Amino acid sequence: MLQSDKILAHAQKTRHSPLGSRYHLRYNNRVKPSIFVVEDDPDISRLVRHHLENEGFTVRVYPTGANVLSDAERQRPALFVLDIMVPGKDGLELCRNVRQMPGLASVPVIFLTAKSSEADRVLGLELGADDYIAKPFSPRELVARVKAVLRRFERPLPPSPMKVGDIEIDPSAMTLTVRGNAVPTTATEFRLLDYFARHRGRVFSRDHLLDSVWRDTAYVTPRSVDVYVRRIREKIEPDPENPRYLKTVRGAGYRFEAPK
Repeated sequence: MLQSDKILAHAQKTRHSPLGSRYHLRYNNRVKPSIFVVEDDPDISRLVRHHLENEGFTVRVYPTGANVLSDAERQRPALFVLDIMVPGKDGLELCRNVRQMPGLASVPVIFLTAKSSEADRVLGLELGADDYIAKPFSPRELVARVKAVLRRFERPLPPSPMKVGDIEIDPSAMTLTVRGNAVPTTATEFRLLDYFARHRGRVFSRDHLLDSVWRDTAYVTPRSVDVYVRRIREKIEPDPENPRYLKTVRGAGYRFEAPK
């Protein structure tokens, strides 16, 4: 059985799941969030479009990586769902490009791909993905994880800006300035850094950080925290291998400190 056939068969089993009753029409009273889906398998792309549109999203599907970024610059989506193995510009390169573009850097990215090893998952997170879903997948799970990522981005942050050493964090504008230079971050990176900075000196386990920052932890692993900490260090530390701010406490987790 082809992979797309397996997914479609699974969809038949989950079509009448309670997920729709919990979330259906959530976005009817405001502008529908737009999701850009890059997927070259027509059966899978139709399946993804069908389930996301049923939940109130507007969906644009691309069979290749061509035109995705230019269209996104004209109409910024709420989220990207990217297959990795597509013709031309693949999903990894698209994610890398998104994270380098100031107007798109904060847009969440979910990989939906047949590349399912731990090394593939870690690489995807290191490139800036907010979630990683392996094929074959459950459409119900995909919708749940899309909504989990978007909820993470909708939660309000404390309004007051902070300055710690040569780092400035402004939650109202969701901007990070390091040594006088604006540094782009994803929303997840920003929320994790903001949480650390507002609780300076405290040691947090990976599980605590998942509960406090991610909250929707059913699909996120402690390994994800390590990847995000590494990415934050690369953005705020003069020497990420010898951090001044975000330190590892062996056997316990991480602690954020103001440099002396």
